[in-house]
Amino acid sequence: MEKTQKLLILYASQTGNAIDAAERIAREADRRCCPVNLLSMHEFDPSLLPKEKTVIFVVSTTGQGDTPDSMKNEMQVFWRYLLQRGLSQQWLDGVYYGVFGLGDSGYQKYNFVAKKLDKRLSDLGGTPLIERGLGDDQHPSGYEGSLDPWMSSLWGSLYQINPKFFPKGEHFVVPDMIDKPKLAVTYHNNDQKSSLASATSDLESRAVLIQNARLMSPARVPADKSRPHCWLKMSVNSSLTRAGCERDVRHLEFQFHSKAVEYEVGDVLEILPSQNPDAIDAFIRRCNLDPEALITVQSRDTTRDANVSKVPIRLKTFVELTMDIASASPRRYFFEVMSHFAIAEHEKERLQYFASPEGRDDLYEYNQKERRTVLEVLEDFPSVEMPFDWLVQLVPPLKTRAFSISSSPIAHPQEVHLTVSVVSWSTPFKRKRFGLCSKWLSELDPKQGVLVPVWFQKGLLPAPSPSLPLILIGPGTGCAPFRGFIAERAVESQTGPTAPILFFFGCRNKEDDFLYRDFWQLHSQERGVLSEDKGGGFYAAFSRDQPKKVYVQHKMTECSKKIWNLLCEGASVYIAGSSTKMPSDVMSTFEEIISKESGVPKEDAARWLRALEKAGRYHVEAWS
Repeated sequence: MEKTQKLLILYASQTGNAIDAAERIAREADRRCCPVNLLSMHEFDPSLLPKEKTVIFVVSTTGQGDTPDSMKNEMQVFWRYLLQRGLSQQWLDGVYYGVFGLGDSGYQKYNFVAKKLDKRLSDLGGTPLIERGLGDDQHPSGYEGSLDPWMSSLWGSLYQINPKFFPKGEHFVVPDMIDKPKLAVTYHNNDQKSSLASATSDLESRAVLIQNARLMSPARVPADKSRPHCWLKMSVNSSLTRAGCERDVRHLEFQFHSKAVEYEVGDVLEILPSQNPDAIDAFIRRCNLDPEALITVQSRDTTRDANVSKVPIRLKTFVELTMDIASASPRRYFFEVMSHFAIAEHEKERLQYFASPEGRDDLYEYNQKERRTVLEVLEDFPSVEMPFDWLVQLVPPLKTRAFSISSSPIAHPQEVHLTVSVVSWSTPFKRKRFGLCSKWLSELDPKQGVLVPVWFQKGLLPAPSPSLPLILIGPGTGCAPFRGFIAERAVESQTGPTAPILFFFGCRNKEDDFLYRDFWQLHSQERGVLSEDKGGGFYAAFSRDQPKKVYVQHKMTECSKKIWNLLCEGASVYIAGSSTKMPSDVMSTFEEIISKESGVPKEDAARWLRALEKAGRYHVEAWS
């Protein structure tokens, strides 16, 4: 008997968008009775790729062209496998493939991973089933603005190469279908309540609670990132900006509590934020849930539950630690599932419209643009009674937030410093919104002794040796990691020679948001690590202190000769800050400087800069 062919869908995701897109493709395939095998890239053996007839890849690009963690962490077994020189140009002969990428055109290397994967699959003999799709966060409807038309073409292309994928015909679609939720919530005997409640009184038990909740979360947190590395206690919370100005940037200092974790300058701290207790209570009331119920959560696909905790946890604790109910906006599938549980006909019709391709733009206006939260959406549709297992699956996961560390372990022993801008904006309906984690951190009082669960991660800015000349560009809070670099080099300079540092900082106004002014000026003084007499220098651009705006790239141009000389001496370039235009503008400025000072065409300067990048001497860490 011939084995049923399945459409293989492989995804590599960073924030969850690629998982959502892959699952959406799988759902649409199900509606057409097309059998599907949906897997994360790290769950698939790449050596078996030639045995597949049709494969769809859904991959996201993060930062400046970075590979998602699920692709990066398994590089040895997937991506590097594809890069083997021993693979022939016919290795994927007879394999049809499609690539859909998720990225942000605000970044210079827009959808770099999808483009790179598409080219490699073609080089190995694969046949494109469909032109690659490129989702863009900048599109008014997000990545779905490209995914909808891409999928429409996909089904036609699939039917052309293999009509057996669609046993009921090319145009057959099951109307208005939802499957069972992927997750099952099990309720446990309440006799365990008292023992669990008393077990949460110390930090060790709290760490176990966080670990158990995160392992049960549908976000599929890796086991090694489920338990906090340690706890930090805030000791300083001070403002770096002038009171009353537009921006609120904080300098935060923490001390290690219980145990210290080794870190290097350039590393990143991830923090699990606390949610508003009133919002948690309102969500539980709105959904008619028992906050004291003891639950476990697991996938209905038991093969995916190798690391999942089987220890029951309070429902309210699970919501607090894993479900972002009052910060993130729900995705479109949330509205589709809601429509099935709406009792009021007018609510059902509106939800069905929002979930349709025709309603996509109106949904964007209502949901993403206004940044409505899960709680707000549920309150807008009071007749919807959604089962908790669907809520667990569809409410956006509560994610850790990453911050560049702005301290040095040798200059600030037993401490970790952060530079945090309090994220705030107004919606089109003039509602004030704040970033969940930055707002929470800014309001913590060091006197209250709050302990914060954290994870230390390697960032994209490797710690430099004392002998390495540096050219640093860090406007705004991009200066954070470089405060650590400079503090560390100042300590190193006390015991031996150190290489020079050029640092370009930028902000709006000298009086409002000149972050760490005294620190930079201290190290710019005679014989300081930023001093000109040591071959370095500190240059600040205040964009709004004069009629014509001045940015870091203008200050770089003024120091063209100095930058080129330092590059010729083997300097490494480090860039940190906003991802919008700054990294590409800075790179263009470097190209102009290299072209001018070396007398070569700009195209040659661009190649020179790419070689610098490949040699590990040009680093960018940018965030939106």
